[in-house]
Amino acid sequence: VQLQASGGGLVQAGGSLRLSCAASGTIFSYNPMGWYRQTPGKQRELVAVISTGGNTKYADSVKGRFAISRDNAKNTVDLRMNSLKPEDTAVYYCNAGGFFRPGNYWGKGTLVTVSS
Repeated sequence: VQLQASGGGLVQAGGSLRLSCAASGTIFSYNPMGWYRQTPGKQRELVAVISTGGNTKYADSVKGRFAISRDNAKNTVDLRMNSLKPEDTAVYYCNAGGFFRPGNYWGKGTLVTVSS
């Protein structure tokens, strides 16, 4: 397994969750890492991405609430999600290899459910 995501679950609106994605060293070291999400009937959309140098990009809908970070020693990328809203409910996917568009590497999704 090259990308392994964890941390999804059920949370009440206003709560917080942290998603984590562990990547193999080769993939992590040379690639931007990102999180995408998808709901039924909709296209997968960018949530946040971080470059190897630490530059970040966020979807407008999560700016100020979510924070992406990478730990180069552990080969992990985290997504801290605060002030969660019911519309954040989705399957979240870890991605590697792209900053302005998704890269070629995808992890299995992890479900985040925010109850109202």
